[in-house]
Amino acid sequence: MRYAVVIEKAPSNYAAYVPDLPGCVATGSTVAETETLIREAIEFHLEGLKADGLPIPPPNSQVEYVDVPA
Repeated sequence: MRYAVVIEKAPSNYAAYVPDLPGCVATGSTVAETETLIREAIEFHLEGLKADGLPIPPPNSQVEYVDVPA
């Protein structure tokens, strides 16, 4: 499965979340570290849902960049 991930710059680190998996978040000191940690968080989140007998939400979010005049 392929989930959309949002990574945002915070004052002292980076934070990531998955819109289709509420509560699935990660933070890191760099973008690369944050990407690694959110991948692990997604795997852990999905394992937890399966263990609890809950359905796995399908990836529905879409990410697009929109150019606007500066």
